[in-house]
Amino acid sequence: MTVAAHQGTQQTTPAQASRRRAAASTIRKRPQLSEEVAAHLRHAIMTAEIRPGEFIRMDDMAARLGVSVTPVREALLTLRGEGMVSLAPHRGYIVAALSRIDVEDLFWLQSEIAVRVALRTAQAITSEQIGELEWCNQKLAVAVRAGDGPEVADAEFEFHRIHNLVADSGKLSWFLLSATRYTPTQLYATDPEWGEVAVDSHAKLIAAYRKGNREQVIEQTRRQFTDGAARLTKHLEATGIWD
Repeated sequence: MTVAAHQGTQQTTPAQASRRRAAASTIRKRPQLSEEVAAHLRHAIMTAEIRPGEFIRMDDMAARLGVSVTPVREALLTLRGEGMVSLAPHRGYIVAALSRIDVEDLFWLQSEIAVRVALRTAQAITSEQIGELEWCNQKLAVAVRAGDGPEVADAEFEFHRIHNLVADSGKLSWFLLSATRYTPTQLYATDPEWGEVAVDSHAKLIAAYRKGNREQVIEQTRRQFTDGAARLTKHLEATGIWD
């Protein structure tokens, strides 16, 4: 009998089984947790809650978020790869500069990808799928009127998820999702004026799909990103990070 075969005949004690389940659970959860920490830090950096030039102390951040240092470290490594923070030897991670051009470029990239996706959606969308988008937009409108930020964010995400699935452009949708990670959704979801613009833009985009109006598809898609860039720029100006 080989060693492997012999090990296969050994019985696992309840304690061993429990430890293995805990280890497997940790492995499964750790990437998700580090991604959540990274998302939190992206939002804080993009809204100047954590300002350019400030240090992010792993111990302090872990305590603030109620997590261990490990997911914070992993999140910071991710953000370093994205150019959002840099590592200062023996001092820790420091938040990188965020300029007006950075904001413009982020939203320009999102807009360019989104327009291409929208034009593909226009070629493929059915009446039934248009009805799904209308339902999502109605849900968004209700959430905006109620001032329910989390529900606004969920409804907005669902609208674009369904919309992008129609285009059947997996790679482009992935690139768009990656680019929108830098969009501080919570900032917009709690802004009733942004919500009104989003609902109106969605309604006009849906009407453009019904009529086959290519120009309106492009205009209404770009409108959402132009508006988003202007609002974030105004918010960052108010924080004084560019003074």
